[in-house]
Amino acid sequence: MITKKIEEMLEKLQAAKLDAEKFEGEKMNNAAGTRVRGVMQEIKVLAQEIRNDVTTKKNAAKESK
Repeated sequence: MITKKIEEMLEKLQAAKLDAEKFEGEKMNNAAGTRVRGVMQEIKVLAQEIRNDVTTKKNAAKESK
């Protein structure tokens, strides 16, 4: 589950990279910048979920000992 979320983050980052290049280009595509911001928010949420999953697993392992 954690690995799957990390893979999802990587896919989102790849897409965001393409949009970031469009945003930083000569034409400065503002819509691409908006998409980058949206993806960064999604990644932030996924990162927090991963942190919570890791903490839950660590705590469960401690309690089972």
